[in-house]
Amino acid sequence: MTGQADIAARLDRLPASRHVWGLVVLLSLGGCFEFYDLFMTAYVSPGLTASGVFHGPDKGLFGLTDQATFAAATFAGLFVGTIIFSQLADRFGRRAIFTGSLLWYSAATVVMALQSTAADICLWRFISGIGIGVELVTIDTYITEFVARQVRGRALAINQAIQFLAVPLVAFVCWWLVPLAPLGLPGWRWVMLGGAAGALAVWVIRARVPESPRWLAAHGRLEEAERILARIEAKVASETGLALPPPRPPAAAEAASGTFGAIFRPPYLRRTVMLAVFNIAQTVGFYGFGNWVPSLLEAQGVTVTKSLLWSFVIAIAYPVGPLLFSPIADRIERKWLIVAAALGTATFGLLFTQQRSAAALIAFGVLITLSNNLLSFAYHAYQAELFPTRVRARAVGFVYAWSRLSTVFTSFMIAFFLRDFGTVGVFVFIAAAMGVVVISIGAFGPRTRHRALEDIAGP
Repeated sequence: MTGQADIAARLDRLPASRHVWGLVVLLSLGGCFEFYDLFMTAYVSPGLTASGVFHGPDKGLFGLTDQATFAAATFAGLFVGTIIFSQLADRFGRRAIFTGSLLWYSAATVVMALQSTAADICLWRFISGIGIGVELVTIDTYITEFVARQVRGRALAINQAIQFLAVPLVAFVCWWLVPLAPLGLPGWRWVMLGGAAGALAVWVIRARVPESPRWLAAHGRLEEAERILARIEAKVASETGLALPPPRPPAAAEAASGTFGAIFRPPYLRRTVMLAVFNIAQTVGFYGFGNWVPSLLEAQGVTVTKSLLWSFVIAIAYPVGPLLFSPIADRIERKWLIVAAALGTATFGLLFTQQRSAAALIAFGVLITLSNNLLSFAYHAYQAELFPTRVRARAVGFVYAWSRLSTVFTSFMIAFFLRDFGTVGVFVFIAAAMGVVVISIGAFGPRTRHRALEDIAGP
């Protein structure tokens, strides 16, 4: 085996020990702050509207609410971060960009919390979104390269469960703080400042998480890769009390160049197009519900105060969902998990529109959330598996960016459908998008279950 193939094979033979899961947990905790900030969009908007900073329907951009502009600014920033800056993780390493993007978004969020007009808040929301976009792509590539092939799906499920802990947290904090003004500062400002706490954790995480050995080997830094991997192997062997199994060489070596153009040549062109189409559609269901939960509940006749409380109850499902699905994450082919999740989001969404009681609205809200959970961790693992190490971050960044760009426009479209057609119009739109997900992945997606990354990257 070559040095690069040896590193990959040794990583793939590592059992799922406490040390390996510890690395997954630390990286996921870094992503928690991004998820807090990302999902804050839905829950903090009612407070901004109530305080007079945001305007309601017919008074904002394009005659829609300022919440739509706020959501659009978020995902415009995510688009720039994923399509332009995520490739930096391929050039400078996963660890450096993980750290830098977390600090970037934390600083921008602090500045955003100090603004007093809708335009200024949306501007700084865009700037913070750039850092979030880079961070989420880097975490996906980082974890995918660290764990063995047999547990990649479960690792991304655990990653999402930990990151999604931020969703009920931000929902609860908004329900608690938005109506208040502690120390004379409006509650929505405290909510935003809470998201910047990631800057305090970054140095602890950085000290404990090494650079990806796969990335180091792909860039010719074999001695450094060997040193890091040897330490990991020693810790795993000590924890398990067993000799590590001999490494099995991958059936194919990575042959792609490290240039951005590689993802537009066979065999990656088909995958790039498929995932771009998929990402344009999947985000309609995921954020079309996640970013609008309180507003959708209000449209079903729920008061503002109760909508925030019920949104918090629904949000509890976010970290629970990936844990529930983790046992099947590596037992069922990844593409079929995505298809099943899309069908669930469409079906439960349409049923949500027919409900009026509190119990039914919460129940179907939870079912939509669980379907979106399954979709999220399955595709985060899937798209990171389909490209070689040298271009993994920039490839994932490129295809993922289409979901960010899509959400810029769908934020306004959701607002339009909600204003003119109610929740029925919103979920018919979402169901149509989920149909595109089913066709793109079900018909054109390759299989990845239990295959080495280097095998999947081959023709």
